[in-house]
Amino acid sequence: LAWSEDHRVSVSTARSIAVLEQLSDVHSGGQDMVIHRTAVPAPATACTLKVGPKKEVAECKEKFASSVDPTVSQMFMLDRVFNPEGKSLTPMRGFKYSSWSPLGCDANGRCLLAALTMDNRLTIHANLNRLQWVQLVDLTELYGERLFEASYKLCKADTPCGELGDFPEFQRRHSMQTPVRMEWSGICTTQQVKHNNECRDVGSVLLAVLFENGNIAVWQFQLPFLGKESITSCNTIESGISSPSVLSWWEYEHNNRKMSGLIVGSAYGPVKIIPVNLKAVKGYFTLRQPVVLWQEMDQLPVHSIKCIPLYHPYQKCSCSLVVAARGPYVFWCLLLISKAGLNVHNSHVTGLHSLPIVSMTADKQNGTVYTCSTDGKVRQLIPIFTDVALKFEHQLIKLSEVFGCVRTHGIAVSPCGAYLAVITTEGMVNGLHPVNKNYQVQFVTLKTFEEAAAQLLESSVQNLFRQVDLTDLVRWKILKDKHIPQFLQEALDKKIESCGSTYFWRFKLFLLRILYQSMQKAPSEVTWRPSHEDAKILISDSPGMGSTEDDQEEGTSKQASKQSLGDSGKGVDIDDTAEDSLHQSSDTGGREPMVEKLLEIQAQIEAVEMHLTREHMKRVLGEVYLHTWITENTSIPTRGVCDFLMSDDGYDDRTARVLIGHILKKMNKQTFPEHCSLCKEILPFTDRKQAVCSNGHIWLRCFLTYQSCQSLVYRRCLLHDSIARHPTPEDPEWIKRLLQGPCTFCDSPVF
Repeated sequence: LAWSEDHRVSVSTARSIAVLEQLSDVHSGGQDMVIHRTAVPAPATACTLKVGPKKEVAECKEKFASSVDPTVSQMFMLDRVFNPEGKSLTPMRGFKYSSWSPLGCDANGRCLLAALTMDNRLTIHANLNRLQWVQLVDLTELYGERLFEASYKLCKADTPCGELGDFPEFQRRHSMQTPVRMEWSGICTTQQVKHNNECRDVGSVLLAVLFENGNIAVWQFQLPFLGKESITSCNTIESGISSPSVLSWWEYEHNNRKMSGLIVGSAYGPVKIIPVNLKAVKGYFTLRQPVVLWQEMDQLPVHSIKCIPLYHPYQKCSCSLVVAARGPYVFWCLLLISKAGLNVHNSHVTGLHSLPIVSMTADKQNGTVYTCSTDGKVRQLIPIFTDVALKFEHQLIKLSEVFGCVRTHGIAVSPCGAYLAVITTEGMVNGLHPVNKNYQVQFVTLKTFEEAAAQLLESSVQNLFRQVDLTDLVRWKILKDKHIPQFLQEALDKKIESCGSTYFWRFKLFLLRILYQSMQKAPSEVTWRPSHEDAKILISDSPGMGSTEDDQEEGTSKQASKQSLGDSGKGVDIDDTAEDSLHQSSDTGGREPMVEKLLEIQAQIEAVEMHLTREHMKRVLGEVYLHTWITENTSIPTRGVCDFLMSDDGYDDRTARVLIGHILKKMNKQTFPEHCSLCKEILPFTDRKQAVCSNGHIWLRCFLTYQSCQSLVYRRCLLHDSIARHPTPEDPEWIKRLLQGPCTFCDSPVF
């Protein structure tokens, strides 16, 4: 179980990776959590590692299978790495591990998914067109080809390898390319000098792959990652750890210098940090030599490792907290760089579980660690700093009080720490195990509404999409109480008055939209069901024709009922959602006040949307002014945007007036209007959402550049707020940069 930074939960199963995307839906009045579900299917064919020419490999396999030495034949026949197809054995189909990249790695600025199958195929997938997952690259195949070309030697100075017909050599070639774990690093930003001596920022990300023999392959990808052509380099590091089991990145910032390394754990117990020497990445620093965090071979396998960056309140500097699950214990290590060098404090937290820890997750915002064992017990560990190192306060989260008697198989915490996702199956009933296992993903709330609202108001991220788990708690509270709490309304108004950031305006718009939905009555009948009445009307006789946007829900919309620690136990309720429509109260006494209240909220929503539109128009005009010459046609309706901003007499923004004055002076009375592609008539700029020519042709406007989208294909915001056009090859770089932006109303990405 893994939870990405863009609020998608991946669940590795025998048939596929189920991806559950959490949405804070502003168009639905239901109080349940809204989840969109997609899947990455398992490959249909088995993965065979490349250890030599096909003919020679087939001969060696036949030789080992028919060997008279039972230590060779039995080891060969029972090893599923050598025999992924299985023959008489059960097929090795499905996924055993998945890992999410940081936000901003794919073409849409979202997270990539690295998936490791049961038969050792490592692939990278992206969700590019909202509904379908696409495999971008097969790293197992690429790494096998690299080893084949290098004659299975890591460097030229290595001794020549043996013959493939020798069973130890056959094993060595498989173990050096059998992935055990893979983890993503943070995004590295470097400056690249172009031919005209201009500098541009180039982003890259690293993927570390731990192999069975202890080697680590570090892949460097240029962003956005599009496929094989985006691979910059691949370096192999020897860790020297036998029987490696788990991997994690150590990333530390000291005096504005970022240092990195790889934390590797062994099935025998040791844990150490390996230096990562990458000369190709500028501004990248690492350790001079490996650092051993735990060296005892105590036969306690390292199951999971998490590295949490924290601030030390006593030492007044940043530090790293490394936690590792070792059997039923939690091993912790505090790393701190001072003038004396690297300080290492380590210890174990005991008495947490009576069974081995099967899953561990960490909230990187406050350092809270969660562990679980199969008996349904989840522990919360809160680090508390002392003068020397730190200590942990831990408390038990009894899932049996919420879900009943269950067994737990995995946990993951949401990016902002609002939810805990738990994989459960039925526990023992009357001392008997269940006949069938039904695996469910349950969601437990970890924060109250007040804590979520305070975190949103004081957020340093200032992006609603990156805090969906927090906004979902706020959404649930408003829909339940049918009003915005007074303390939240007053605090938000103070924030808007003091700093005026558009983030707080978007937060206000979100609250008003949810309040509007809470005032509506639920429909008596689902809206998607077709009517059986034949109601036909002539188009010429219809009283009015208006343009309606297609708000059809994309993907499969699922609802999972939220669980809180104080509620009674409920399972995950999965039902199709239907969009609520406007229904006035049937009570004649309360109809008019309800209508007036809805109209008042609608007017506030339109006022906030207009404010956000004007602020984005100012940004677009600023880009136009900075990147155009005198009397240049930019393809953006600059004159129309200027006239639209100045058309409201009540809008008095000195910054906008000065900017418009400079732009009009640069345009030198030129208008450069847009023309309808069907009839060549002028498209006036009278509406921010659509353009209508004199012949009645209607084109929707791009909310990022305010150009008319005169094509049949365009992009749409995740929450269906707005539409945007696709970038074209003739667009300059600054327009392409504008088109990469998120929605101006809800911060959601655009597809």
